[in-house]
Amino acid sequence: MTAAIQVNAVEKSFGNVQIIRDLNLSVAKGERHAIIGPNGAGKSTTFNLISGHIKPTSGEIRLNGEVTSGLRPFEINRRGLSRSFQVTNVFARMTVWENVRCAVLWATGHRYAFWKNVDSLPEVKQRTAQILDDIHLSHRRDVPAGLLTYAEQRELEIGITIAGGASVIMLDEPTAGMSHAETERAVALIRRLTEGRTLVIVEHDMSVVFGLADRISVLVYGHIIASGTPEEIRGNPKVKEAYLGEEVD
Repeated sequence: MTAAIQVNAVEKSFGNVQIIRDLNLSVAKGERHAIIGPNGAGKSTTFNLISGHIKPTSGEIRLNGEVTSGLRPFEINRRGLSRSFQVTNVFARMTVWENVRCAVLWATGHRYAFWKNVDSLPEVKQRTAQILDDIHLSHRRDVPAGLLTYAEQRELEIGITIAGGASVIMLDEPTAGMSHAETERAVALIRRLTEGRTLVIVEHDMSVVFGLADRISVLVYGHIIASGTPEEIRGNPKVKEAYLGEEVD
């Protein structure tokens, strides 16, 4: 079966500094795959390479069998990949409803035109309402996004990410900065909203990683040293030595 994401011998250098070296990664369709590693390992760079925000120095990246390395982010998005960012990325002055509606409009093929009344598009209205219900923010629909709590902003960003119906979802540290209760709620939301889709997640909270992921890849100094099930990664001595240490005991 063709992998949802296939990264082959990818390298990335900035000047004389090599950040990613001989990166090989395969994510199966419908799989929840976590990428973990110490700070500076190259996790965000890997996300940016796969989503097209930066181009590899060498190597090849495929999305559902199609070569996407070198394509621009919006071109990759149109081919079925959507991602969130480590820093909350919402339109602070727009309402919760308007934030989600923007993503739905783009995904349904509607473009800006001053003569169009977006409120007259029933499919957009219905889809937007459904997503707000899915992320439990219907009661906050008319609130400017900048006034939401941090956890609510992260939930909104997840809603925006899945609004386009992408088959591959990439989430960059979705629970960072959350309390234990907020993290549990976010994990349940992610699990539910990505059902039947491919999920790639970068996350530092090991309880989230081991509780959510089907497979885990460990990135150290821009190179994946191990990939496997949570049980395999938990017991891998190389992983313990390089990164996890006592956290897995």
